[in-house]
Amino acid sequence: MATIFTKIINGEIPSYKIAESEKFYAFLDINPIRKGHTLVVPKQETDYLFDLGDTLLGEMMVFSKGVAARIKSATGCRRVAVAVLGLEVPHAHIHLIPIDKETDLDFHKKLKLTPEEFRDIQESITG
Repeated sequence: MATIFTKIINGEIPSYKIAESEKFYAFLDINPIRKGHTLVVPKQETDYLFDLGDTLLGEMMVFSKGVAARIKSATGCRRVAVAVLGLEVPHAHIHLIPIDKETDLDFHKKLKLTPEEFRDIQESITG
């Protein structure tokens, strides 16, 4: 059965798309810890990030680098943190999170944003 991320990639579930390529899809996390918190997923459904082939994993990091640059520019953050958790959804993914200090990377503090706030963030990143 398709994962929730595959359903998002296929347009069966709506998302706030940030970027897309032939192999990857980036979208705003609906339970963000910071404004601009974005998920990057391969379109190839693979459970664990480090089960991806070396070439695809490298390409995913390069794709993520471009997305991170756009997040940094849009949010004015000091850094874009990269987190790999991957326990909630059996589909490899990378969290890109704008941070100004290390304590900003707290997955226990979720933001509650309105659809309008998500759209504003999406537009600020995608331009």
